Amino acid sequence: MTNVEDVKKGLWDAERKLLHHLRAIRRRDRNVKPADLENQLTRGQKIADKVAATMGSWSFIIIQTTILFFWIVLNVTAYVREWDPYPFILLNLALSFQAAYAAPFIMMSQNRQQDIDRKEAENDYRINIKAELEIELLHEKIELLHQKIDQMREKEVVTLAEAVEELATQKQPPDEAGDSSK
Repeated sequence: MTNVEDVKKGLWDAERKLLHHLRAIRRRDRNVKPADLENQLTRGQKIADKVAATMGSWSFIIIQTTILFFWIVLNVTAYVREWDPYPFILLNLALSFQAAYAAPFIMMSQNRQQDIDRKEAENDYRINIKAELEIELLHEKIELLHQKIDQMREKEVVTLAEAVEELATQKQPPDEAGDSSK
């Protein structure tokens, strides 16, 4: 039985150390503010984020659609001298150029966001482990309380049994041989 108790104590100590470690990490992470993380970005990361945010917006789509519409209308109607007649080779070149540079910016931004998401998932995992350990510790404390209550009840039952036995011995009719009144 002592072997089991030693293993339990070892696990208890390991859980406590892990819990203290997780609490220290959480305290450290609480002190990191989003503004501090924003200041750690390199110039390229900031540019990639702005390009991705701009190209992924409705305003960009509307502006680009408007420009393409006027480009095509002006060249088809020859309102202004046709600088890019049908099949709009210059327009295709400009859009290919835009796509060639936009894709890497967007991918850089997505990779950085993926790293942020991975760190958040790790933090969530740590928090879940911490919560699980704390719940387990609470269960153990409740179990200890139940054991103490059971021990107290057992003592009370023994005390009550002794009191009942003592009362029973006091209420027994006196011995007939020892009774002189009869």
